[in-house]
Amino acid sequence: MSNSSSISQFLLLPLADTRQLQLLHLWLFLGIFLAALLGNGLIISAVACDHHLHTPMHFFLLHLSLTDLGCICTTVPKAIHNSLWDTTTISYMGCAAQLFFFLFFIMTEFFLLTIMSYDRYIAICKPLHYGTLLGSRACAHMAAAAWASGFLHALLHTANTFSLPLCQGNALGQFFCEIPQIVKLSCSHSYLREVGLLVVSACLAFGCFIFMVFSYVQIFRAVLRIPSEQGRHKAFSTCLPHLAVVSLFVSTSFFAYLKPPTISSASLDLALSVLYSVVPPALNPFIYSLRNKELKDAVRKIMTRCIFTALSVPALSGAIGASRDLEFGF
Repeated sequence: MSNSSSISQFLLLPLADTRQLQLLHLWLFLGIFLAALLGNGLIISAVACDHHLHTPMHFFLLHLSLTDLGCICTTVPKAIHNSLWDTTTISYMGCAAQLFFFLFFIMTEFFLLTIMSYDRYIAICKPLHYGTLLGSRACAHMAAAAWASGFLHALLHTANTFSLPLCQGNALGQFFCEIPQIVKLSCSHSYLREVGLLVVSACLAFGCFIFMVFSYVQIFRAVLRIPSEQGRHKAFSTCLPHLAVVSLFVSTSFFAYLKPPTISSASLDLALSVLYSVVPPALNPFIYSLRNKELKDAVRKIMTRCIFTALSVPALSGAIGASRDLEFGF
């Protein structure tokens, strides 16, 4: 038995029991990680470089891609490292930092998804007021509020979780540091403070979810009244991807944190955590770019430019080398 003052490291849950399966999961996680880096990186570059995408919707999409990158970079590299070197350890401070940044990015993403539902509601239900209600200053304030709220939530939960006395060992039943797994190691009633904070956060998240549901009910009612089929298609093309992202994120995260303890198991917890912390960052760029013509065109331009640059550099180097050979008589 040990307490939190004597714990120098935690033991994370391995991704598989055998070495062969560990390597298989390593390559799977590496592929998802690289796909998330590439997809979100392209969206960030496209929105930042193409002035046609300097709209509120794409502004919030840029911030969403930033949170996706932060979220997946917080958890997956450590899991890949542990699978590669066949270890399960993470330092005490490393666990605290991982928990803080994961909560920071995941909560910020949830607030951004709420804001994006409001953006779609104003764009479709009140288009004449769109420029007034969602000007550049208002968008900047809402994005800053989302990041600040995520930071405050992460700080409160991390400080409270790691102030608990731990005496149930140091083994976590998850591949990254997560609040429920750390709370299970507590040996006093102090963990009720963290449970109270989780209830408050759950109520806030549920309020955001109700707001999103209300927004989309109003959106779909307005879309069905649009006489033009092309107009309905354009409205659905911008709303359905966001609804798909929200549905995946909310359903898996809510079930992971609110499911009864009687149906909890290591494999189920692992699968749920992958669905809400690893899959969305890699899937979001594909979902948002699939039905967004402007974004697809901007990404295509960036990829074409990168390919052209990559092909031009060797040709330019060869031309410079040839000119030098002629200059010196070789």
